Amino acid sequence: MYVTNLHLVDYRSYAEVQVPLHPGVCVFVGSNGQGKTNLVEAVEYLATLSSHRVAADAPLVRSGTERATVRARVQAGVDDSRSLLLELDIVPGRANRAKLNRAPLKRARDLLGALVVVLFSPEDLSVVKGDPSERRRFLDDLLVARWPRFAGIRADYERVLKQRNALLKSLSGRTGRVAGADVAATLDTWDEHLSQLGAELVVARVATLTDLAGHVADAYAAIAPVNNEAGATYVSGSAVVAETPLSRDELAEVLRARMAERRPEEVARGVSLVGPHRDDVLLRIGDLPAKGYASHGESWSLACALRLAAFRLLRADGIEPVLILDDVFAELDHTRRQRLAMGIADAEQVLITAAVAEDVPVELGGRRYRVDSGTVTAEDEVDD
Repeated sequence: MYVTNLHLVDYRSYAEVQVPLHPGVCVFVGSNGQGKTNLVEAVEYLATLSSHRVAADAPLVRSGTERATVRARVQAGVDDSRSLLLELDIVPGRANRAKLNRAPLKRARDLLGALVVVLFSPEDLSVVKGDPSERRRFLDDLLVARWPRFAGIRADYERVLKQRNALLKSLSGRTGRVAGADVAATLDTWDEHLSQLGAELVVARVATLTDLAGHVADAYAAIAPVNNEAGATYVSGSAVVAETPLSRDELAEVLRARMAERRPEEVARGVSLVGPHRDDVLLRIGDLPAKGYASHGESWSLACALRLAAFRLLRADGIEPVLILDDVFAELDHTRRQRLAMGIADAEQVLITAAVAEDVPVELGGRRYRVDSGTVTAEDEVDD
């Protein structure tokens, strides 16, 4: 799939802009602060309903306006003339409104799957060096890209977790037992919901990471000029991942048992201590954990390998995602630039931002766009 036209209204720095796009490589070049990343972020937001730059919607709306609109025409493939028109109204503080082929959708997340992207940016270094939440988000975003229904499961889990934590917080400070049969029964109900949803998330995470692992090793070997092998292993704080994968029902039962076992501690601390929100992904290079041991170059190579692996996994699933590289080449040395370019050359569409055109390997060819003070101008296509 690829985007053929991007139309923004009151999005970030753009009052309105239309950008015709093409399959293959599209490079947005301009000085910092001119709006390059705003363009690719809009494509990302339309595909994922989230941004790699901010957690809230308010910064996405141009100052002085109440809403932003992102609209894109997406073609199924180079050899497939079918197309979809995706539209999203971003209204801070209210539910975003989505349309597909101009027909309103009941929920914005019903748009998920119509456009799939894999985005690599300098922020991805936090997946390697940051907190476990960064690695959980990476994995959860990927499983939603594979199976969009998990957006609902993920949202339901977070809702139940929030409500269960609120109940535990109201009980915190009490020692030992939970007072009152009604409170215990309420906790039992939340335990049931959390364990069922949590088990479904863990099964999908483990399956996705298992499918991803070989791609990570191959991508790292292709990018990094070293002989160490990269790997990724799921780490469960609830001890629910065994050598032989458990079924969803078996995992749910283990989670319920662990919640019952740790209930006094949860009540005392006022927080849920069991579930996939406590899990992590152990990334390693050679025999050592990447976090705390990998050099800056190794960390960059691993972060890049994770995104390339996600791209290749989705392609193996029969999905052709749009690949976005936001200000990435400036962070890489010459060798890694060339190796990355070789790894993405066959993508159906690649959107690249760069402050300096020379940072992008000329071997990629493609079309260049000049971004300057809110205007986007297509330049001549570069020969391969």
